[in-house]
Amino acid sequence: MELSKIRPESILFLDIETVSGAASYDELSPGMQALWDQKASRLSKEDGDTPQSLYPDAGLFAEFGKVVVISVGIFSGDQFRLTSFFGHDEQKVLQDFAGLLHKSFYGPHHYLCAHNGKGFDFPFLARRMLLNGVALPVILNTPGKKPWEVAHLDTLELWRFGDYRSYISLALLTEIFGIPTPKDDISGSQVGKVYWKDDDLERIVRYCEKDTLAVAQLYRRFLNQPLIPDEQVKVVGRG
Repeated sequence: MELSKIRPESILFLDIETVSGAASYDELSPGMQALWDQKASRLSKEDGDTPQSLYPDAGLFAEFGKVVVISVGIFSGDQFRLTSFFGHDEQKVLQDFAGLLHKSFYGPHHYLCAHNGKGFDFPFLARRMLLNGVALPVILNTPGKKPWEVAHLDTLELWRFGDYRSYISLALLTEIFGIPTPKDDISGSQVGKVYWKDDDLERIVRYCEKDTLAVAQLYRRFLNQPLIPDEQVKVVGRG
């Protein structure tokens, strides 16, 4: 559907943060170590790469990682309202988020929107829900659906205009569109360290919420609309 014909209030903007399933390679079971060894052999790019040194990348794969934060945002009146589901208990995080989707984002005119959502966020969430025994919400249950029946928007795909030669980061898009983003925050590659070593989940939540807002700002720019003013952004009760 043409972007301008979608009601903004019907879109749930989101971003997720994921980490490796264990704090270190040594904490994996022998079976999972062997399977990660196989995975790491395909990821290796330098002579010094080992399964142990590559293990922080496990958070990029649903089979070896877990979700620690899901931040969501929605337009409501003249506000953009943000909230987050987060915690060490991944099953509860996913159940609470799924509850929101079951209750409010299940109809034919509801949409999810994320940057690289189709390539990462949406499939990662669906896979981790299955692994945690969480019933898939309709909007994430895509197998067997025709492409036009999948209610997923992706700012990466929207920017590509059919050109699939390269990946464009959210950081690059916000920079070239003049969307203010914090320069003193963590990057995605640091999330695992902040979680496992620094034990600072709150910092990850703030980072995730800022990325969710950035996705919504990109959506506005794609429609040639002004950015959401700071005073209209509200962080509400977190899950």
